[in-house]
Amino acid sequence: MGAEVLQASKEQEGFMATMATEAAFNFTVERLGDCNIKSPITMATARGAGVANYVTDDQFVRLNTLVSVGKQPPIEKSHVLERAGPREMIYFSPAHVHAGIVTCGGLCPGINDVIRAIVRCLWHRYGVKRISGIPYGYKGFLPEMQFPVKPLNPDIVDDIHKLGGTFLGSTRGGGNETGKIVDAMERLNLSMLFTIGGDGTQRGALAIANEVARRRLKIAVLGIPKTVDNDFFIIDRSFGFNTAVERATEVVNAAHMEANSAINGVGLVKVMGRESGFIAACTALASHEANFVLIPEVPFDLEGENGFLFHLEQRLKQRSHAVIIVAEGAMQEQLITKRETDAGGNLKLADVGTHLRDRINRHFADKKIEINLKYIDPSYVIRSSPANPTDSIYCERLGNAAAHAAMAGRTKAIIGLVNNKYVHLPIDAAIAQRRHVDPEGNLWRDTLDATHQPALMLSKPCEQAV
Repeated sequence: MGAEVLQASKEQEGFMATMATEAAFNFTVERLGDCNIKSPITMATARGAGVANYVTDDQFVRLNTLVSVGKQPPIEKSHVLERAGPREMIYFSPAHVHAGIVTCGGLCPGINDVIRAIVRCLWHRYGVKRISGIPYGYKGFLPEMQFPVKPLNPDIVDDIHKLGGTFLGSTRGGGNETGKIVDAMERLNLSMLFTIGGDGTQRGALAIANEVARRRLKIAVLGIPKTVDNDFFIIDRSFGFNTAVERATEVVNAAHMEANSAINGVGLVKVMGRESGFIAACTALASHEANFVLIPEVPFDLEGENGFLFHLEQRLKQRSHAVIIVAEGAMQEQLITKRETDAGGNLKLADVGTHLRDRINRHFADKKIEINLKYIDPSYVIRSSPANPTDSIYCERLGNAAAHAAMAGRTKAIIGLVNNKYVHLPIDAAIAQRRHVDPEGNLWRDTLDATHQPALMLSKPCEQAV
C-alpha cells in the first residue's frame, strides 16, 4: 500500500472512530426540572444589541470536527454536547440557594482559581449569599471527622488565586461513603454541590448525584475536571496542565545545563503521568532539550541491541550529554510486583525514576564509562504551583460555566472544553475511559522529531510491532 493511500486510510479510520465515539454515548445532560425563574443576569437574546447573549438550549457542539466529503449521517441530539453558559431562565431561586464546594485528590495548579470563580459568579451575578466550602475533600462531609464548613464570600476568596494548593484542603478517599455524604448535604440544606477533582472524584460525584436522585432531592451536582495529567476523556484539556508543562520545562532546561556542563552528563527528569504521557511529550516539545521521552503508552526495553540503554550509550558517544524525561507511569508493567491501591482507588506505582537512575549508573559502571547523572523529581513543586495566566483564564471560565449550569438545574455533569467550546458533559461519559497519547498520532510523531529517539526501543522491535 502506498504512503498516500495508507495515510488516507488512517485518516478515514480516525474519522470513523470519532463517529463511533459520538454514537456510543448519550450526551444528554440531566436536569432537576423546568427552568421557570427569570435570571437576574441581564443579557441580550440575540446578536446585534452590543451586549453579551444568553446561551440557549438549542446550541450544541459536535465532538467530531472531521468532515468526509459526501453524504453525512443525520445528527442525533443525544450525540452532540450542550453549550455551557448563562441561561435566560433558571431553575433555582437565588435567595434560596445554599451552594457547597469541595476539592478532592492530589493538588493541581488552578484549584483556587476555580473556587474563586464559582464564589464570585454566584455572589455577584446571581445574588447567592450562602456558599460553603467543605474542608478536606469528601471526608469533610463525614460527621466523625467533625470538620466545620468554611463560609465563603468574595472578600474571603479574592486573593486565593495567587496561592498554590487548595484553600479548602483536600484528601483522597471518602467518596464511597455516599449515604453519609448525602445525609450531610441534607443537614446543610445544600441546593448544589461543586466537585473539583479527577476521575475518582467525579465517580464519587456521580454516586452522590444518583443517591440524591434516589432520595428525590433537588440538589444539583456539577464537576470541574481536575487532573494535571490531562487524561480526561473527550475534553480538550484539564486545568493545570499548561502550568505543569511550563514548570516541567524549566526543570528540563536546568537538567540540560547540568548535563551539558559535565563529562558524559545525563539529566533525568521524572514528571507526572500515571497512565498518559502528555506532560512528558509536551515538555519535550516546549524545552527542545530532551533526547529521550519515556511514557506509559510506548513500551521499551532497557537491555538489548535496540534497548534504551544501548541508545543512551550511543547518544553519549556522539554528543557527550543526554537529557531524559520519564513519566511516572512508564515501565510499571515491569516494575510492579504487587498490585495495591491508595485511598483514592489509584494503583500504587513503583518509582520508575529512581529505578532508571540506579540502572543507568550500574550499566555505565559495569562498562567502566564515566558519567555524571543528575536526577530531578519536581512533581510536588509542580503540583503545588499557582496557575500560570493561561490556566488561570481557563479556571475562571470553567468556574463561571459551572455556576451557570448549576443555577439552570443541570446535574450529573462536568464542565469541559471540547473543540474550544465550553460544554456540559455527562459525568458517566467523561469517566468512561482515560485519554492517552496515541503512539501513531501527531503529538508522538512530533515528539520523536524533537528528540530524534528511535520510534521503538525494543530488543525485538519487528515482532513487537506486528
